[in-house]
Amino acid sequence: METVFGSWKYVFKNILFLLPFAIVPAIFLSLSLDYTCIHAVWSGFFAGDPRAEYLEYLHAWSFLRFDSWEGALFGVLAYVAVVAAMAALLCSVEKHMRLGKRTLSGLWRQIVNILPSVAGYALVVLVLYELWAVVLSAVLFAFAGIPSLPAVYALSVIAILAFGFALVYLATILYLWLPCRQMTGFGFFDAVFYSYRLMVGVRGKLVLSLAISAVGMFFILVACSLLPEAAFYVIGLILLMFLFLNFVVRMETLYFETDKLDREDILRHKWEY
Repeated sequence: METVFGSWKYVFKNILFLLPFAIVPAIFLSLSLDYTCIHAVWSGFFAGDPRAEYLEYLHAWSFLRFDSWEGALFGVLAYVAVVAAMAALLCSVEKHMRLGKRTLSGLWRQIVNILPSVAGYALVVLVLYELWAVVLSAVLFAFAGIPSLPAVYALSVIAILAFGFALVYLATILYLWLPCRQMTGFGFFDAVFYSYRLMVGVRGKLVLSLAISAVGMFFILVACSLLPEAAFYVIGLILLMFLFLNFVVRMETLYFETDKLDREDILRHKWEY
């Protein structure tokens, strides 16, 4: 179970070191959520009316908001903040695991080197996720037109589960690409092939690990959407901070595990005893 929960162990053990990296991205990610549509969709779902308009479904699932200039701005700032924080976090965690040191010296050059790769990776993830949200929203809207209420409920749940599994599976394909580029210096395609080969051996465990995080986030946000708006954003901020940290840290812990590299942060801890 180290593959599944090892990243959470690292996050909580080094929380004071890691938390500053996640605050700003989590703020803008949470502000990118459309509380009005999320509340409308899920309050109706639990009140016996699972039907909603297409744009309500789309805004409930999407992180991109074009209903107002503030929403669009938050989306752009969220992308920028995620890219900058992910690059800094990857370099800091990699240095800690490789050398056993949590210092900032020498990190700037590493961050500059990996920043274009992180920006490209984040853009691909964003585009794929938004396309996923568009298609899922269309499917849910189509099911909403079925006269039978039990059928709408059943098909909607099946669609969310099926699309959720597809999203998690897609996330595994390039999951180790960034740490591979970072650690080996391989070119784009060489890093894709090598990281994919490393990931295949642990794909089932990675899918389980990502699914646990995704399901937990889904249920908490759905539950919070029934609360007042302020509570929704506060809880969403805290949730997204930890999920962002775990998503990035898991890349490093899994890469070190699959490439069979010694982790100096663990070895140093053992030496201390």
